[in-house]
Amino acid sequence: MTLFDVMDILDAKLLVGRKLLNTKVDTAFSADLLSDVLAYARPGSVLLTGLTNPQVVRTASVLDIAAIVIVRGKIPPAETLRLAEELEIPIMATHYILFESSGRLYRHGIVGCIQKVGADEIVAL
Repeated sequence: MTLFDVMDILDAKLLVGRKLLNTKVDTAFSADLLSDVLAYARPGSVLLTGLTNPQVVRTASVLDIAAIVIVRGKIPPAETLRLAEELEIPIMATHYILFESSGRLYRHGIVGCIQKVGADEIVAL
């Protein structure tokens, strides 16, 4: 699947990165905690998040994320879009919530970067 397909499946609007829409992707990671993204996301994946600050772009750059999809109808500030453009990381925005966006991609063959963590890693709150 390509980023163009992702954009179509999520009825997303492309904000930055038109020339990279032919990039192929087969995994995704969904989170609003950058520490989780750093721990579990994999290079070449699509990152689905509600975060709109420049740090999400910097994190995506460190991990070589293929694209960022901003959920819940949020639009990132100009500073975030400028940084994404500079680092050549496509950003799309969709009105679907994080759960629905993830499910739509999964239904079309995108799998998670990680499916399950070890039982010893679960922490009770």
